[in-house]
Amino acid sequence: MTICQNICLVGLMGAGKTTVGRTLAKKLGRRFVDTDHEIEARTGVRIPTIFEIEGEAGFRRREAEAIEALTQENGLVLATGGGAVLDPANRRRLGEAGLVVYLRVLPLTLYERTRHDRNRPLLQVADPLAKLEELFAQRDPLYREVADVVVDTSCGAVGSLVRRVEQEIRKRCEP
Repeated sequence: MTICQNICLVGLMGAGKTTVGRTLAKKLGRRFVDTDHEIEARTGVRIPTIFEIEGEAGFRRREAEAIEALTQENGLVLATGGGAVLDPANRRRLGEAGLVVYLRVLPLTLYERTRHDRNRPLLQVADPLAKLEELFAQRDPLYREVADVVVDTSCGAVGSLVRRVEQEIRKRCEP
């Protein structure tokens, strides 16, 4: 058992990081932070605007800065952006900051969840399902590398998913 200063949720867009994270934080009495929301609060603009002006590289730089700052705190449930794991420094910081939970969902389910969402710049392409399959193939090994726990969130209500994640946390973390 280890002391889990923070609970860090990783996974592709649409995996449920924000929804599960917000509910989990309430149950655990912790503060919830979504790195995308943190970036929007710091910049005063939405993520698609950052992508439009600065490109993905500019966004990833801002994301790394947010993760660096947030992983210095304690007592958080932290939901990262789907691409946060692309940066080895982010993976290291998340792993050092606490328990990392990979919310895993297959691309077809992610497509069903995200197909009408215009706030996802990487999916504004001719074939979003193909893009999700590409992202999954690229990122799944990275999520697995950093994760202490893998939870399939393909099906099930939020409450049952939160209970599964909470059980894993209680197994692995000291109070």
